[in-house]
Amino acid sequence: MAVIDANDSNFEELLKSNDKVVVKYFAGWCGSCRLFKPKYKRLANDERFEGIAFLDIDAEESPNARALAGVNNLPFFAIFKDGKLVEGGPMSKEDAVVELIEKLK
Repeated sequence: MAVIDANDSNFEELLKSNDKVVVKYFAGWCGSCRLFKPKYKRLANDERFEGIAFLDIDAEESPNARALAGVNNLPFFAIFKDGKLVEGGPMSKEDAVVELIEKLK
C-alpha cells in the first residue's frame, strides 16, 4: 500500500476509514525524518503489514494531528486502532518502528 499524505483537513477521516493506522510525523528540516522516508515507504509495501494504512504528516503544518498523538520530537511514529491512539513515540531506528507497527496485528 502506498504512503498516504495526510494533514489536519483529512486526518480524522483517514482514521475513521481505516481500522489500523500508522503515522509518521516529520518536518522538512528534520534530517532523520528525510533519512527514514525510503524505509517507511518500504514498510508500507511490506506484505506483513497488509491492511494497515501508512500516513505521512508534516508536524509543523498539522498542529491538530500532532496534538492527537502528543508529538514531542521528530521523527515521531504513532499507531491508531479504530480511530484511537494506541501508542506513539519518537524513534529513528527501523526495528523500533517495526516493533511498534506489529502491535497492530
